[in-house]
Amino acid sequence: MPETALPAGRGRGEPPGSPGGATRGRTEAAGPLVSVIVPTFDEERALPRLLDHLAGLEGRFEVIVVDGGSSDATLAIARAHPLGPALIAAPRGRARQLNAGAATAEGDLLVFLHADSLLPFDAHASLTAAWRRPAIVGGNFALRFEGNDLFARTLTTTYAAQRRLGYFYGDSSIFVRRTAFEALGGFRELAVMDDYDFARRLGRHGRLACLPGPATTSSRRWRRLGVLRTVLSWVVIRWLFVLRVPPERLARLYRRAR
Repeated sequence: MPETALPAGRGRGEPPGSPGGATRGRTEAAGPLVSVIVPTFDEERALPRLLDHLAGLEGRFEVIVVDGGSSDATLAIARAHPLGPALIAAPRGRARQLNAGAATAEGDLLVFLHADSLLPFDAHASLTAAWRRPAIVGGNFALRFEGNDLFARTLTTTYAAQRRLGYFYGDSSIFVRRTAFEALGGFRELAVMDDYDFARRLGRHGRLACLPGPATTSSRRWRRLGVLRTVLSWVVIRWLFVLRVPPERLARLYRRAR
């Protein structure tokens, strides 16, 4: 489906224009409740900064941390943080954890956020603008990899080029209307590329938007590979997935590349 770039509630996922009383009108003015779902596994280093960041955002948010069996201090950090995120346990696996978080979420919009990523400070305003356009079923944020060096700038530029070609991944903070998420059956439990697979299916379901920002994500996990191997891994694994190479085989290739 066509994509839309946007400038910077009602009942669950209901588009504007449906009838309602004073309470519904106040919800419309405040914008949607946004459920931010964060999958974790041994994220004691990244989680404190993320929770501090989310606590400082303006707008109607609920934060759900879905832990996949951490053995470090991740759970203690989530429980003790003043933000008071909901904390649930799920079998380890990104898709399983994201689906479990979505099942408990109360929001009109769902945002899937990596523990080493941050949303733009005006994220709620951008999400509200998308939510008020019923044709838009979801999308992502413009993305910047953290760092001021050539490596980070190259990854940022490459990712932006990919997004202009119409594809993106979970590190750019995918958002979706609850109704669309449920219609698609959530994330498929794949060994790898579950985020890309979901984004492709979401694009077939309705119009997507790339929201301004940018959102940011860590570049640390790619630095060992260097620019060339990182970009090649993005391109090769994506095309192998499109050509229907089994995700289990791609997961082995991905681990070797990392």
